[in-house]
Amino acid sequence: MRGVGRIRWAAGVAALAMAATACGGESQSQGSADGGTFRFGLTEPVSIDPGLASETTGLIVSEVLFTGLYRVNHKGEMEPRLATEATTNDDCTQWKFSVKSGTKFTNGEPVDAAAFVRGWNRSVSPELASDVSYHLDGIVGYEKVRSGKAKQLSGLSAPDATSLQVKLSASDCEFDKKTAHTVFSPIPKAAGTGGNKKFADLPIGNGPFKMAGKWDHNKKISMVRNDGYGLKKAKIGGVDITLLNDQSMFDLEYQGFQTGLFDYAHVPPGQLRAAEAKFKPAGKWLTQDVNGMNYLLPITDQGPLKSRDARLAISYAIDRKAITKGLYKGYQRPASSIIPPALPKSYQDGLCASCLKPDAKKAKEHAKAAGLKPGTELSIVFNTGVGHDQWIQAVGKQLEDTLGLKVKLRGKSFREGLEAEQSADATGLFRYSWGADYPTPDNYLYPLLHSGSIAKDKSGEVMGDNRSRYSNPKFDKLVDKARATKDEKQRIGLYKQAEKVAMDDMALIPTFHRTEYRLAAKDKFNGLDVLSFGESPVLEELSLK
Repeated sequence: MRGVGRIRWAAGVAALAMAATACGGESQSQGSADGGTFRFGLTEPVSIDPGLASETTGLIVSEVLFTGLYRVNHKGEMEPRLATEATTNDDCTQWKFSVKSGTKFTNGEPVDAAAFVRGWNRSVSPELASDVSYHLDGIVGYEKVRSGKAKQLSGLSAPDATSLQVKLSASDCEFDKKTAHTVFSPIPKAAGTGGNKKFADLPIGNGPFKMAGKWDHNKKISMVRNDGYGLKKAKIGGVDITLLNDQSMFDLEYQGFQTGLFDYAHVPPGQLRAAEAKFKPAGKWLTQDVNGMNYLLPITDQGPLKSRDARLAISYAIDRKAITKGLYKGYQRPASSIIPPALPKSYQDGLCASCLKPDAKKAKEHAKAAGLKPGTELSIVFNTGVGHDQWIQAVGKQLEDTLGLKVKLRGKSFREGLEAEQSADATGLFRYSWGADYPTPDNYLYPLLHSGSIAKDKSGEVMGDNRSRYSNPKFDKLVDKARATKDEKQRIGLYKQAEKVAMDDMALIPTFHRTEYRLAAKDKFNGLDVLSFGESPVLEELSLK
C-alpha cells in the first residue's frame, strides 16, 4: 500500500505534526462545536469504494459511508440496518428482503430496492473488476455478468421500491449474513456502472458519515456526520484520518497519540509493556480479542511448498511459544486452528497438531519426504513497519536452523505485498491475516480455501481471496454441503469437517490469535471501550464526554 514516502523517523514525526495542524485544525474546531472530531491514523487504503474495499483500512471508511441490509456489531452479532425482514425457501435458494423506505443518499437520491440492484450489479461488473465480487457469486447470472456476457444479474430483481428478490444457483442458508459486506451496498445512479475516479475519491453514500471533501491521497480522509441519515445518527461531528507511511505506521500512531494529535492508536510490539504501564492506570489502554486470525500463507500450486509434507515441515519447525514469550512478552497467543475462538460454536482448539509445539525430528522427516533439501531457497513476503519485522525474522531463523533452508525475507509495503500474493509467479510464504466480514466459519473457509475463490485471470493472477491457490474437491464438497444445510448445528458440524480437511493439508499455517492492543482517549470520548467486529472503534457510537 502507498504511504507518505520513505521518511526518516525524526522527519516523520515533524511531518505528522505539521499535517495534523494543517489538515485537522479547522475540522477539529468545527466538529467540536457539533459533537467533536475523532482523529486517528491509517495507511493509504487501496479503495474506499464499497464495491472495491477489501482490506481493513478501506473497509473502516466505506462501512460508515454506506449502509446496507445488515451489519455486524462489535459482539459479532448480525443487526438489521435497511432490511426490515428476510425470508428464504426450504432449500435456501431463494431469498426475499424487505427494504426500509424513506432513506436517501447524501445527494438526495432515494435508497430503494433498485439502488441495491444497481449496487450489486455494479460490484460484479467487469468494468469495476472488484476483487471481492465473489461474495455475490452464488446469485444466478454471476458468471455471465462477470465475463461481460450480460449486464444484469438474472437472479436479482426489485418488484417494487421496498422488495428485493434473490435467486441463487446453489443453496446458501447464510446468504443474509454475507450482505453485511460493503460489496452489497446500495449505490446511487451518480456512481455509474463501473469504475469512476470521481466517485472513488468522493463517494456518495447513505451511511452515518459523509465525505467532508475529496480523498486527499497519502495525506488525509475527512468525514462529517450525515445529518440526513435515515437511521440512528452519529453523535460525533466528524472523523479525521491522517494517512501514514505504512513503513512506520505503528510508530507514527504511537507518537501521535502521546503528543495529542490522535485519539486512538496502535501500539508497536516492542512498546506494549511500557505502554500498558503508562496508559492503563490513566484508563487509556484497550485490549480485545477480535474475529480474526494470523497465518503464514503457503503457495500450494507451485514452488517449494507445493506438497503437504513441505508445509508440515515448515509448521513443525516454527516455535510459536518461543516467539510469543520472547518477542511479544506474552501479549500474543499461539494459534492452532483456522477458525478463531471469536466464533465459539465453530472453534476447534488444537486442530493443528504441528502448531502445538516444535518438533525438529518430524520437521526434517516431512522435509525429506517433500524433497525440501537444506539450501533450498524459500521467500517470506511481509509488510514492513507495522510490527511484523521481528517475528518474521525469528521464523526465518528457526527455518534456517531446523531445516537448513536459505530463507529470503522480502519486506514490502502493504499494497506491494497484496500484489505479490496475487502474482502468477508467487511462491513460498506470505505473512497473512484475515478478519471476517460476517460471523460465520464460511467467511474463513470459502474465501480463503475454496476452489471457487481462486479466480485467476488470463495472466494467471489470482483475483479472489484464495491466495494460497489451495484446491481440494473433498473440502469444496463439505463447504458446499454446509451452505445448503438450514439447521445451524448440522451446518457448523460440516464446516468443522471441512476445516479439518484443510488443516490436515496445512493449507494455511496458523501463527497467532488476533489480540488487539490500542491506546484510546477515553477521557475525551465515550464508546471507546470496545472495538468493532474488525479492529476499529464503532465510529457512529462515539460521543464527547
